[in-house]
Amino acid sequence: CPGSSPPTPSPLSFPPTVTSEQIEHLHRRFKQLSRDQLTIRKENFDSIPDLEFNPIRGKIVHAFFDKRNLRQESDGLADEINFEDFLTIMSYFRPIEMNMDEEQLDRFRKEKLKFLFHMYDSDHDGKITLQEYRNVVEELLSGNPHLEKESARSIADGAMMEAASICVGQMGPDQVYEGITFEDFLKMWQGIDIETKMHVRFLNMETIAHCY
Repeated sequence: CPGSSPPTPSPLSFPPTVTSEQIEHLHRRFKQLSRDQLTIRKENFDSIPDLEFNPIRGKIVHAFFDKRNLRQESDGLADEINFEDFLTIMSYFRPIEMNMDEEQLDRFRKEKLKFLFHMYDSDHDGKITLQEYRNVVEELLSGNPHLEKESARSIADGAMMEAASICVGQMGPDQVYEGITFEDFLKMWQGIDIETKMHVRFLNMETIAHCY
């Protein structure tokens, strides 16, 4: 109901460093999306203007209901998510904290990349084909009004070839390439500042939801 306090989230699903003000903000946004219901369904995202023309809109919405991202044992998609689920998803977008040690930073980075990997791995088989990877890159680039289609296609081709050199290059001559594993994905993103490239603009947070 309007003006109610947000339910207390489980400490396992959201970092304890999040302030009560941030929880309140997210709870207001959750209520706005759910129209004051206890859960959000996929159709609730249809009312978000910033998502309407996002080239990977479907993948972003899909990620909110992906049981792997909700840290559940099974895969597949949830029909709806509650506020605690919503906080779990939002935890992947939280900014880096200055007091994190190297082990925490490594875990923080891997969590973000696992979320991004799941966006590419739409069939939930634990692997991304080179063509799937190329297609997502081209989809992302298609949202740039200053980039011509041919240029986007060329960049996507280059990204696929670079991925192939990293992943396929590690295989022996008798091995059959089945797709990019998460371990390969980590190598592909090595040295790239993922911490500042995953944002959530459509939720009006401090940080954005494009994943480049």
